[in-house]
Amino acid sequence: MNSVTRNTKETQISLSVSYPRPPSDIRIDLTCGFLAHMLELMAHRARLGLEVRASGDTHVDGHHLTEDVGIVLGVALREMIQSESTPRNRYGWCLLPMDGSLARVALDLSGRGGFYWEGSFPTDRCGDFDLELVPEFFRGFCRESRATMHVAILTADNSHHAAEAVFKGAGMALGMALAASDVPPSTKGEWI
Repeated sequence: MNSVTRNTKETQISLSVSYPRPPSDIRIDLTCGFLAHMLELMAHRARLGLEVRASGDTHVDGHHLTEDVGIVLGVALREMIQSESTPRNRYGWCLLPMDGSLARVALDLSGRGGFYWEGSFPTDRCGDFDLELVPEFFRGFCRESRATMHVAILTADNSHHAAEAVFKGAGMALGMALAASDVPPSTKGEWI
């Protein structure tokens, strides 16, 4: 399990990640319930072992906590991959339906961080969570994991379903990309 800690004036985060996870190895303790729920869905679908303990200045809003959790998860994932010699698929994708919502996610553990977002949510918020933070989470995650990810919300019947489709789709794509492969990840002979 690879662990990363980040403490700033805005957030305090301790996070550990492993792949593939043993059963029931997801423990998330966040001061933002909606983000905790989404992370659990993503980790489950990716088969990631994930332990997160995080708090922050959510009395201001959820921006710093959401972005910083994405950053720390990205760092932990990159360090985990770099510490292993296992060749991985590198690429993963998913078209995920969640009732009347549909999200498309494509991922490349390329070593070149980039995040590309298309689509919108029907509402601005889910409970007290500002949905503009969903792309902020993934932007921080992709930059620090050095992954390229394209996300599109193709249809959204409601905001909760659309967010679930995105996080579950990201988990499915990540699980596919992390799976062991007997093919080198690049003809260049390098890996993140």
